Amino acid sequence: MLDASGLDLLFNKARTPLRWTTRPVEEDLLRQMYDLVRMGPTSGNCSPARLVFITGSNGREKLRPALSAGNINRVMGAPVIAIVAHDPLFFEQLPVLSPGEDLRSWFAADVGLSEETAFRNGTLQGGYMIMAARALGLDVLPVSGFDQSMVEDAFLAEQGWRANFLLCLGYGDFTGLPERAPRLNFDQACRIVQ
Repeated sequence: MLDASGLDLLFNKARTPLRWTTRPVEEDLLRQMYDLVRMGPTSGNCSPARLVFITGSNGREKLRPALSAGNINRVMGAPVIAIVAHDPLFFEQLPVLSPGEDLRSWFAADVGLSEETAFRNGTLQGGYMIMAARALGLDVLPVSGFDQSMVEDAFLAEQGWRANFLLCLGYGDFTGLPERAPRLNFDQACRIVQ
């Protein structure tokens, strides 16, 4: 079990930055982060998440027109902007990822099932990415305010991947950050059924 400092790092004291410092994020840290993300469970070990890391000015300018107006400054100031996507044809990797089971044929024959599985498990892997980034000392800003089609056309069309959300990664500048917003308590959000 994690001690209190580990829980604080991941949850209790972790905050979403509104601004970023200029401290860069090294590529090696992105590789370490992915090595943690890929170890998280997915159904049938399907691992459909695909990630595009935008680190330079050319990529940022390609992304800028797709961002909603309220997100431009927060996103463009991040040292790294990750497109969390999924591969609709993830099942082509299943003979390697789940050897001995014929899972590929299930998904290849059912487009609805494969789309639902790719989206659900890719989103799950995006959540792992938030926790992995925090565990490695990065701050994270998840963003859904963008034009999905524009992002896919600019960054994902060649691979056929589908965009889900953006994750800004870096070291946050927390000066002037307001108090944490309220959260629902257990009784408001949970039910126990016996």
